[in-house]
Amino acid sequence: MSVDLSGVIAATAQWLVRAFPAAGGAMNAALAEAQARQAVTVAAWLRYPTATDAALVAVAGPGGSAQLDWLVGGDPREVDEADYAWRTWVDEVVASWAASLLTSAALAEAAVAALAGCEHTASSPVDFRRLTDPDEYDRRAAPLLRHPDLVAPVTELHRPGLLARLHSDPVGAG
Repeated sequence: MSVDLSGVIAATAQWLVRAFPAAGGAMNAALAEAQARQAVTVAAWLRYPTATDAALVAVAGPGGSAQLDWLVGGDPREVDEADYAWRTWVDEVVASWAASLLTSAALAEAAVAALAGCEHTASSPVDFRRLTDPDEYDRRAAPLLRHPDLVAPVTELHRPGLLARLHSDPVGAG
C-alpha cells in the first residue's frame, strides 16, 4: 500500500521556511528548505506511522496553518488567495514536532531512530543528515529555523505529544 504524505510534508515545510526564513541567498534558502523538509518528513512519519494513518489524514485533512500563523504574528484572515490552498495542508502537530527536532539534536536523533522498521522506511533507506548532523553551512543557512527561543511558541504547542511518541512503543509496532 502506498504511504503518501507528500502534500502534508511539502506544505508544512513551506510554512516553516516562510515563518522562519533562511539567512539570505539562494544557497541558504535551499539548505534551509532541505532541513525543514527532513524535519517535517520525520515528524509526519512519526505522527502518521502507517498507510492507514496517512490515508486518514488525506481524507480528513491536516487542519491548516491558521493557529500557527497567529502564533508567529500573522493574521490568518489576511492570507493571500494564492497561498490559501497549500496552507490548508499544513499540519500543526507536524510543524510543532519538526520545529522541536530542528532545535534539539537529541530529539532529532531519537526521532530518526524511532523510525527504524516503520512502513515509511521499509522500501528504501533514508538519510536525515541535515537534520541529525547539520554542518556549518546548514546552521548558517537556517539560524531562525534552528533558534530554540524564536520557534518556542511553535515547539511548545505539541512537544508533550512528541515526547510521548518517542518514549512509547516503536513507531509502526503493533
